[in-house]
Amino acid sequence: MSTLLVIGNKNYSSWSLRPWLAMKQAGLDFTEIRIPLDTPETHDRILQYSPAGRVPVLIHNDLTIWDSLAIGEYLAEQFPGHWWPEESAARAIARSVSAEMHSGFSNLRQQMPMDCRARLPRQGRAPGVQTDIDRVVEIWRTCRQQFGAGGDFLFGQFTFADAMYAPVVSRFVTYEVELDKIARAYTDAIWSLPAMQEWLEAAATEPEYLAESKL
Repeated sequence: MSTLLVIGNKNYSSWSLRPWLAMKQAGLDFTEIRIPLDTPETHDRILQYSPAGRVPVLIHNDLTIWDSLAIGEYLAEQFPGHWWPEESAARAIARSVSAEMHSGFSNLRQQMPMDCRARLPRQGRAPGVQTDIDRVVEIWRTCRQQFGAGGDFLFGQFTFADAMYAPVVSRFVTYEVELDKIARAYTDAIWSLPAMQEWLEAAATEPEYLAESKL
């Protein structure tokens, strides 16, 4: 069986980071294709793999899946493991906070775009951004306090919910967001993952620089 993951720039593509990190954490063997974003060829190149024209794209054998959350659900079915919490209540909350990240936090996305190699303290503090930050921190605190006793992540062990919030961790580092003790410890746990470090090291060597990214 073949597994292919099509991603964008590692420095900028927050949606690409999510399934990539989860697949690395699960120990899956997959081939990676990186397509630089915001070039004249980008859209046509992505269309070779997905009708939606966006990354990430998972191609497993003859099946194409082109949404990060859908990729996570599919992988959990195909490759049994710790993709979601085992206990039903925790699993329901993990899916809820993942879906909330998937569809929300527009102010944070727009004003603090992911840029792994940059350090931009005091930037991105537009109206509405702090509300998004506060909600993220509330989610992290609640999950850690209610479900996180078994490890350093939102539900103890690493799950796909952590992959969904990994780009936010990157944003908080880039923009030097002030965090409480629980949120800081969680940020450190994600940041220190070997797979996360692998992503960051690759991002640092990419030649592309985008003037503005809201990915």
